[in-house]
Amino acid sequence: MQITRRTTLSLGLAMGLTFGLFGIITPTPAVAKIATLEEATTELVFGKDDAPLEIIEYASLSCPACRHFHETVYPQLKTEYIDTGKVRFIFRDFPTNTPGLAAAMIARCAGPDRHAGMVDMFFDTQPQWGRAENPMQALGMIARMGGVGPTEVDECLKDTALMNAIQEKARNANENDGVNATPTVFVAGEKVEHALEWEKLKEVIDAALAKVQ
Repeated sequence: MQITRRTTLSLGLAMGLTFGLFGIITPTPAVAKIATLEEATTELVFGKDDAPLEIIEYASLSCPACRHFHETVYPQLKTEYIDTGKVRFIFRDFPTNTPGLAAAMIARCAGPDRHAGMVDMFFDTQPQWGRAENPMQALGMIARMGGVGPTEVDECLKDTALMNAIQEKARNANENDGVNATPTVFVAGEKVEHALEWEKLKEVIDAALAKVQ
């Protein structure tokens, strides 16, 4: 059997493990206590702190183009630049609809150690919950597979402070950085056009690295 990203995720859920976007494997208990507001609003950052280049992605978990980025572009970005210490990558929520906001809240409520794995899981299952007749119910079922029970999901989705924090950061990104679509990628502070095309994104990254190395 060929092992793919989707296969490893399914196997991980079956074994009680969470496979994160960045290859992180962490134990998943049956039910996890939801994170504090401080924990839930912690930036999702990967790569070395002293990496010479910073890349920021604004994404919505309900966005098909964002799912495409994480399935086709991100793995190459990770292998060639993040894992080699050249890039520090920051994932930021920019919800484009109510289910996307709910998914972002649940992923953050899972806590810093689980956040990446929940993001990965929601992207992987996006076709199911995104097209569901009741997206919220579908999100709750998926969250349970990741160790966040229905009581915790309800508590999380009632957390207006977390909701406001996510929306405020998205509003600031829109007003101050011109983010108005997802995914939007910044390399060294410059917005990248055609970020969904790996070769074009790679050209931008290489040019930016040449200036700082």
